[in-house]
Amino acid sequence: MKQYPRWLQGLENPNFARLYLAQTINLVGDSLTWVGLALLAFELAGVQAGTVLAGALTLRVTAFVVLSPIAGAIADRVDRKWLMVVTHLARMVIVCLLPFVTQIWQIYALVLSLNVFYAFFAPTYTATIPLVTTAAERSQAIALSSATYQLLGVLGPGLAASIAAFVGTRQVFFLDGITFLIATILIVTLPGQLMVDRHQQTARTVNRTLEDIRMGTVCLFADPPIRYALILQLVAAIAGAEILVNTVGYVQGVLHFGKIEYGWVMAAFGIGATLASIGLGNFQQRVSPMLWMSIGAVLITLALLPANLVNLGGLLVLWAIAGVGQTLVNVPTQTLIADRVDVEVQGRVYGAHFAWSHLWWAIAYPLAGWMGSNLPARNFFYTSLIGAGLLVVVYVAFKPRHLTDLQAGLWHEHEHSYDEEHLHKHSPHLSKRSPHHHLHFHPEA
Repeated sequence: MKQYPRWLQGLENPNFARLYLAQTINLVGDSLTWVGLALLAFELAGVQAGTVLAGALTLRVTAFVVLSPIAGAIADRVDRKWLMVVTHLARMVIVCLLPFVTQIWQIYALVLSLNVFYAFFAPTYTATIPLVTTAAERSQAIALSSATYQLLGVLGPGLAASIAAFVGTRQVFFLDGITFLIATILIVTLPGQLMVDRHQQTARTVNRTLEDIRMGTVCLFADPPIRYALILQLVAAIAGAEILVNTVGYVQGVLHFGKIEYGWVMAAFGIGATLASIGLGNFQQRVSPMLWMSIGAVLITLALLPANLVNLGGLLVLWAIAGVGQTLVNVPTQTLIADRVDVEVQGRVYGAHFAWSHLWWAIAYPLAGWMGSNLPARNFFYTSLIGAGLLVVVYVAFKPRHLTDLQAGLWHEHEHSYDEEHLHKHSPHLSKRSPHHHLHFHPEA
């Protein structure tokens, strides 16, 4: 029997392998959607494409921020398999409407509809991984899934742009719809139901749902390493949004190249991310994730600094460096959560992380759109200065005491207890005898 490398051992589980393949195809489809929208925006708005794209992507992340924590609560009550099937089919129908768009407002309406359903799919998928994997497989499966999400997030646009150059801007959306159909078929073939054990569920009320949402956020911000990683993602989002929003305008509007060259530039971004992912697979355990993330934030920020002054070749090099930086920030963040949060709490924490990390993009996309419209000759330069200033503030204010020596331990949820390890205070309105749970950090001995 073929032995997988350690970081791929989760694929030995056929159910996870099928779920993972569906997610990978889904991410390819998402890349086709994004690139198709970028080219469609340029077709309809010309040099103002950056503003249109920034508005559309702001709607995208707004849906994520508002709905993804709610999706996590719903996923605890229904069969997650059919929730994922419905969201895939709905997105397939919506993307097949995009080729018929003739007005900018139609882009906004369809993007919002599309990402309402994606906001329900993404946290549901993450929370489903523990249901289809064993305890031994779980950490590798989560790490692999997270790495693939980050990798295709930067590699996918380059591949999709190259495909769009050959099949056409509007035709690419039909190919996009096919990817969602294939992913749906893979999910339908998963055996049985994908539900949390009903005996483990507490009564689902509005207050309980709000408490679940609050608990995920508390874990993100109460843990110094995870908090530092999350805020570093704001730095990376500012630079990343500038690249995603304004590259198409710079390549086609300033350098006067076409769709193929735009595909090359985005592919360079993806190649940098790929090389970084391979490097992390070999060296991540030898170097603190805090150090990797700090290096990544510096790289992606500085890569923008000279971008307004370079030709196509220089932009290829700079965007490859930026891709390295993006991966060095994002992949270790996902792994850090998997390492420091108990599996019973991970669904809520990943849902909260999905919402907060996309809130950063909701801030970054309008900034990128404003930069592209008001400072087109120096948009990359000024964005780099903003990112560098923020990076200094984050490093000084939020860096854990030691970048390379983290306190080992695990966040977990436990029932009310008064033993020595679980001493805690209560809010005035909560009776000490009321049945309730607490989030608690256990340091390793």
